[in-house]
Formats: sequence, C-alpha cells, structure tokens
Amino acid sequence: MSTTVDEEAAPTGRAARRRDRRKAEMIATALQILSGSGYQGMRFEDVAERTDIAKATLYHYFPSKDALVSAALEKLTTDVLTRLREALDAAADRSPAEQLRILIAEQLHILTVLYPEVGKLFSFPAPWPAEHSEAIKTMRRRHDRMFREVIDRGMDSGAFDCPDPAVALHCLHGILNHASIWLRPEADPDHRMRDAVVGESLRLFTRG
Repeated sequence: MSTTVDEEAAPTGRAARRRDRRKAEMIATALQILSGSGYQGMRFEDVAERTDIAKATLYHYFPSKDALVSAALEKLTTDVLTRLREALDAAADRSPAEQLRILIAEQLHILTVLYPEVGKLFSFPAPWPAEHSEAIKTMRRRHDRMFREVIDRGMDSGAFDCPDPAVALHCLHGILNHASIWLRPEADPDHRMRDAVVGESLRLFTRG
C-alpha cells in the first residue's frame, strides 16, 4: 500500500516541532543564566544541565556558546520589539500621552511576566564581547526609537513639556528595569502597583 505525502510529512512535522520546543527552551535558559551570571558566567554545561540534556546534544543545536548567545539576543529583540510595535499600532488613534502609557504598561508586562530576568540584564550590564555588545546596542537603539517617536509627537503637540526628553527617556528605562526586579505580578493581581509605576513614569514627561 502506498504512503501519502501527508502521512510521510506528519512524523517530520512532529519532529520539527519537538526540535523547535527544545531549542526555545535552551534559548530561554540561556537568557536566565545571562541575566544572573553575565556573559562570562554562562557555561554550556549549565544550560545543558538546566534543560536536562547532554552537552553533546546542545552542541548539535548550537555549535558554540556565542551562537547560543546570539540566538538568545535575537529572540529577545524580536519578541520585545514586536510586542511593543503591535501595542503602539493598536493605539494609533490615541493621544501621545495614552500611547506612551500603553508602551510603558506593555514594557512592564514584558519585564515582569514574559521575560522577568531581562530587567537585571539591562539594569546591571556586564562586559560583553564586541560581537554581542553591538547587537545589544542595536536593540537599545531600535527600542528607544519607538519610545522616542511617541515622545517627540507629545513634545510637538504640547502634551509633554519636560525640559530634556532624552534625559527623561533614560530615567524611564531606569524605572522600568528596576521595577521589574521588585514588582511581582502574583503579588499585584489587581495591577495597582503596576498602574502606579506607569503613572509615575508618565510624570517624567510633564511638569503639569
């Protein structure tokens, strides 16, 4: 009896999904270790142990530590910027102040729910090799540009009146990164603390 194309593809599809899940687990684990120990403190052995795989298997997915770090940073960048852009696009008809509020709230969600370890990574930066340092700088620039677009519109419209938007934006990132360290969603089910952080962050951009 002949085998159909769909029947042949099914096991391959399942295998690919298993591979993707395993790869995503390795990347997530690498981000956790990078956040806690920095680049120098991250070892392949630790990633393999935490994901319960052989070190040789990890090498099958990533030929080197730097390849794994690059994949982790790329995944982080894509996820964060995509979520922020989607949130901003959904608020295209809102005022600059409301758009900024939405961006700040989404950033807090990313830092406290989706990637709770990332705040530490950016709040307490450690030395990185040039290859990864440039990738992080690029991520920061793309991330800041999204916030700056909204802030510039607010300044032009008179909705914001802070003396130095660039300084205010640096302060905003400091608030969000450090808030992600102590703000625990499970201890804030009604989002009162999160909303308070968002509200206080907005005050950076207006003296009113």
